[in-house]
Amino acid sequence: MTDPFLYHPELLHLVKPYTDSFFRTITTEKIKAQILSSGQELTINFHDDRTRERIRAEALAGHQGDLYVFAYGSLMWDPALDFCEVRRAFAPKHQRRFMLVDRRGGRGTRDAPGVMAALDSGTGCDGLVFKINADKVDNETEILFRREAIAPGYLARFVPVVIDGETVPALTFLADHAQDHMQPNITRAEQIRFAATGKGILGTSLEYLQNTVEQLGRLGISDDDASDLLRAALIYEVQLPS
Repeated sequence: MTDPFLYHPELLHLVKPYTDSFFRTITTEKIKAQILSSGQELTINFHDDRTRERIRAEALAGHQGDLYVFAYGSLMWDPALDFCEVRRAFAPKHQRRFMLVDRRGGRGTRDAPGVMAALDSGTGCDGLVFKINADKVDNETEILFRREAIAPGYLARFVPVVIDGETVPALTFLADHAQDHMQPNITRAEQIRFAATGKGILGTSLEYLQNTVEQLGRLGISDDDASDLLRAALIYEVQLPS
């Protein structure tokens, strides 16, 4: 059996094992229960199982063999996938943007919104790809879509990514501009405030941002926008009333 970390041994202890991931067994009922138990109002319009499976089938239509999944945010450190290989990759014409405003209980609330990354059009995005063996694609994508397509927000699409000079198609999740919580016109001041103060059942927006920047740094990837946002959010947090 090939070592999944053959190309990036430094990631061995930096990517959470899928067996330890909360997202491995995520369901809409679990999320609903956690949001309600936190005292928040349930405002998420969840996809039902049939809708989510239709979205998955449409996204994977025509795909055969091993599958690459491109990660640009939390999937980089907690993919919840049983993968056979992880590689650094570059997605041309796309960009990591902190434009997903969370008011629904994940990493922010209506009173204290959070912000997370989405993949949008742009000048290029560095991240990771996780390769899934062909015989595990059905099971692993069912788990992946229960996480990423639990509710409207993303568009599941194949995009070209470059791995060591070779271009391959990879499944990823793009920002759906038709959704209200995708805010391409978010101001920098809002990004900073939401990153510094957002908190929900999945943790804080600041933790999410720190994890993203740290994982990129370990790979030698520079994302000036994310790094600058983190610095500003940390300053904002320090200045908050105690």
